[in-house]
Amino acid sequence: MTTIAANRPSELRRAQARAGYLFILPSFVLYLTFVLAPVIVTFLLSFTYYDAIDGASFVGLDNFVRFLTDERSLQIFWNTLRFTFFAVTFNVGVGLALAMALNRAMPAFLLYFFRLAFFLPVIIAAAFVSIVWGYFYGDDLGVINYYLIRLGFAPVRWLTSSSTAMMSIIIMDVWKNTGFFMIIFIAALQGVPKNIMDAAVMDGANWWRRFSKIILPFISPVIFFNIVYASIGAMQVYESIVILTQGGPGDSTRSMSILIVEEAFGSFEIGYAASVSVVLTLVILVITSLQLVASRRWVSY
Repeated sequence: MTTIAANRPSELRRAQARAGYLFILPSFVLYLTFVLAPVIVTFLLSFTYYDAIDGASFVGLDNFVRFLTDERSLQIFWNTLRFTFFAVTFNVGVGLALAMALNRAMPAFLLYFFRLAFFLPVIIAAAFVSIVWGYFYGDDLGVINYYLIRLGFAPVRWLTSSSTAMMSIIIMDVWKNTGFFMIIFIAALQGVPKNIMDAAVMDGANWWRRFSKIILPFISPVIFFNIVYASIGAMQVYESIVILTQGGPGDSTRSMSILIVEEAFGSFEIGYAASVSVVLTLVILVITSLQLVASRRWVSY
């Protein structure tokens, strides 16, 4: 009896536990209402045909079969993967290159100037950035084509040609977001032990060996984080494409997020839009899982 009584939580501990539960209750209710409940409802709707008047009727896997067999949806799926691959590659790659360039001794004024210059686009809303780049990319009155013509080159149909539209959006995305990854890489590079780098220099290791054998292993967890973060964001790209091309020409730049919105609020195919949302979520989970598995071979934890 004495042992049982000793193992029972005291009244003070029970009061502290109740207080803790009360503190997290608002956050839990908000999470349940605005995150978990919509996810569950979306998953259930993906197996239905939803009509605003008659309500939802169960159709099984028909919505998923429709997505996987429709040429248009598969092209949009490919557009999303293509954008993700190039956006992640250049955002992370250019961000690392800029961080390496700025992680050196220089006057404080120049250091903060360059960091601010590269990071400033990150804090500007994507909608405003897209509008400005729309003026840059204009066929007739665009800033870029104006200077191309003045230099004797032929103008480029940046947003009105299916062969260049996606590349144009990727360039704008890299310009806007690479500063975010640059700042994270700078913080990681400052954590590389200076004594090891000095020892490598004294041993005659060239720049590439110091970078590949010392710097990369030390910052590999940060590289992994940036790749995963950039991949999740790129898979959900929406506003920049809508403002610049509206998904055109044709469907050459349309993403899965745009398809979801169009099907749900344009065609009122809510069940089909929900199934596309589920597919997008599963693709993000698969890509993240593959990155996690692959990271075990090159990330130094």
